[in-house]
Amino acid sequence: MIGWVDASMGASGDMLLGALVGAGVPLPVLQDAVDAVAAEPITLREERVTRRGLAATRVHVDVGDSTTRRTWREIRELPLGRRAFATFERLAEAEAAVHATTPEEVHFHEVGALDAIADVVGVCAGLDHLGLEALVCSTVSVGGGFVDAAHGRLPVPAPAVVELLRGVPTSGGPLELELCTPTGAALLSANVTGWGAQPPLEVRAVGTGAGGRDPESHANVLRLLVGEQSGAVLLETNVDDLDPRVWPAAIEALLAAGASDAWLTPIVMKKGRPAHTLSVLVAPGRAEAVRRVVFEQTTSIGLRESTVAKHALQRQMVAVEVDGRSIAVKVARDPAGVLNVQPEYEDVAAAARALGRPVKDVLQEATARARTLAL
Repeated sequence: MIGWVDASMGASGDMLLGALVGAGVPLPVLQDAVDAVAAEPITLREERVTRRGLAATRVHVDVGDSTTRRTWREIRELPLGRRAFATFERLAEAEAAVHATTPEEVHFHEVGALDAIADVVGVCAGLDHLGLEALVCSTVSVGGGFVDAAHGRLPVPAPAVVELLRGVPTSGGPLELELCTPTGAALLSANVTGWGAQPPLEVRAVGTGAGGRDPESHANVLRLLVGEQSGAVLLETNVDDLDPRVWPAAIEALLAAGASDAWLTPIVMKKGRPAHTLSVLVAPGRAEAVRRVVFEQTTSIGLRESTVAKHALQRQMVAVEVDGRSIAVKVARDPAGVLNVQPEYEDVAAAARALGRPVKDVLQEATARARTLAL
C-alpha cells in the first residue's frame, strides 16, 4: 500500500490527523500513542465538518489551559517512536538554523506545546498503523502574508517552514494566510518518501482532513489517498565518467535494493563522448531506496524519472529434471494458456557441465519437459 498527500491547501498537524482518521485509522490508535508520551491529559476528539461543501474530518486536540513548553533536549527524552523522533529532530534543526543557534539550545514555542506534541505523535502513529510502503506528497502550498508568532510578526511562509521544506516543491498562495505550519512541514519533510503528482494508484481509502479555518474561497482541507500501487517508476541517467568495470556491481546493488530490472544502453553524448544510459525499473514503494543506490554506486548527479504502465503475464516457477539434474523453469501464461517457458540459464549451464553435455541440448530438453508439465 502507498499513500498520496494532496497538500494543495497546505498542511498542519490537525489536518493530517483528520485525514488519517478519515482514511480509516481508528482514533483510539492515535489516542493511545499520545497517552504513552503525554505528561498531562490530552484528549483527541473527532468531528465531522464541511469545508466549502466538502465532507471532512477534523480532529481536535484538547489540552485544557496548559501552556507547557519544552526544549528539544526534554522532548527527545520522551518515549517517542522512530517517526516522531525524526520529526522533532527536523524541527529542532530548522529552528536552530533560522535562529542562529544549535539544536541543543533550541527552545520550542508553538511547536513545543502539548497540542503540537499530540499532533506529531498522533500522525506518526497513524502512518505506522497504515503500514505504507511509500508516502508521496504534492507540491505544498504555503500561503502568504504575515503571521504572529512567539518571536513577533513573521512573513509567510515562516522561516522555519522555509527551512523544513528546503528542496521540496512548494508554491505560494492560494490565500494570504499561513497554510503550512512548522508542525505540518516537519511531519511532511520527515515522513514523505517522494514528491510530485498522484502516482498510479488503485485507491482503496480517502481521508479528508479539515483545518480550523473555513475561508470562503477555498476548501481548507488536506487529502490522503491510500491504495495499491499500479504501474512502475522508470529512473534514467546518462553517465560518461564511470569505469565500465563498476557497472555489473552497480546493477547487482540496484536489484538487491528492490529494482525489478536494470539495464545499460550505449550512447554517444555531446562532443562525441561515449557513455551509457542507465535505466532502472522499480515499484513506487522502492523508488527512494533505489535512487539512493544509483547515487552511491555510480557517478550520476541527477535522474530523470517517469511513471510507466506495466503489463505482466502471470508467472510461476516449476522444476524439471534432465538426467537427474534439477533445473528451475519460469512459466508465463495468460487466461488462454501457456505463452512462454524459459529455463534458468545458470541451472542449465551447471547441469550441462555436470553431465558433460552441450548446453543447447540440455536447454532444449528442459524446455520441452517444462512445457509438458505446464500444459
